Amino acid sequence: MEQLPIRCVIMRGGTSKGLFLRFNDLPQDPALRDQVILALLGSPDPRQIDGLGGADILTSKVMLVGPPSRPDADVDYLFGQVSITEPVVDYDINCGNLSAAVGVYAIQEGFVRAQEPTTRVRMFNWNTRKILVAEVPVGDGAPRVEGDCRIDGVPGTGAEVVLDYAQSVGATTGRLLPTGVEREELHVPELGRSVPVSVVDVANACLFFPAEVLGWKGTEGPSDVTADHLRAAEAIKREVARRLDLPPDGLVPIPVAVAPPAEYRTVQGAVVREDDSDLLVRLLGGRPLALHKAFAATAAAAAAVAACIPGTVAFQACRRRAEGEVVLGHPSGTFPVRVRVAGEPGNWTVERASYSRTARRLMEGYAFVRTARLAPGL
Repeated sequence: MEQLPIRCVIMRGGTSKGLFLRFNDLPQDPALRDQVILALLGSPDPRQIDGLGGADILTSKVMLVGPPSRPDADVDYLFGQVSITEPVVDYDINCGNLSAAVGVYAIQEGFVRAQEPTTRVRMFNWNTRKILVAEVPVGDGAPRVEGDCRIDGVPGTGAEVVLDYAQSVGATTGRLLPTGVEREELHVPELGRSVPVSVVDVANACLFFPAEVLGWKGTEGPSDVTADHLRAAEAIKREVARRLDLPPDGLVPIPVAVAPPAEYRTVQGAVVREDDSDLLVRLLGGRPLALHKAFAATAAAAAAVAACIPGTVAFQACRRRAEGEVVLGHPSGTFPVRVRVAGEPGNWTVERASYSRTARRLMEGYAFVRTARLAPGL
């Protein structure tokens, strides 16, 4: 057999798109499984022309879904960020945008019984070993598609899926503030200077630093990024990873440059006014490092929490206009997060970190893997 058929579904969740596969439809051996995934997406190749990947960090993603492994969950899932340029699938982060699609997929695939008007799906994420709850709108026994929820970076509107990350504190490191402090001056040898940083771990561990460290205003888009900017961000990330005893070449901590609100144009050409957001955020992620064209939803949860903790780099840049919400300004528009943090220095508690996404099934069927790309004996 020259080609191996694999049943798959393509889902959009928020500003991301990915391939959804069942655990049982893939090899149990992790190395063989990743070979199949790379072949399905067409990696490594800058255009992913021989696979289903979209040649972008937002669309080179995979979700593996299966029955629950613990009694407090309705479904298990594992997220993989598929490198476009290297033969690597990274599993050290979760994807908050596609997590919204996991709830929809779980109902459509029969893992969870639909209950109108809203079905609550408890999802156990293997990347972070945390439970995430999705509230999926349902009508006529199936997830709804149409609605009035609008997300910057996604055309039109759709049915609102709500996700809450309050239970995901310490997803990467086990602590809300992995360094033990709200802010510190970290010496970065490659830059020959110290950089103010804050590390907050909600959904994924994120590293926040002032955009001015890179010579930015915080309004930059992908076309404004240079190789020097990326090298500097990578140097900061590696130093923080060493500080936290994390792999220096992993995807976490996720670097996020922050700045006070200012007017800018999105990658689509729309104008975001200064008073449209509370905090400007620019995420540098992926392999190789690149400026995110939108903003990772897990990082949004962490950024909103960071903006509510006095003393953090994000708090110092944030201009909150309302209690209970932080609006993040990113390259594709704005991202509102409902957030509530209580406590005092050294004892902060996250009571809420939720946001709304839309999600829908785009395609289902069989994809074909060239067996010549797989190890013998598969």
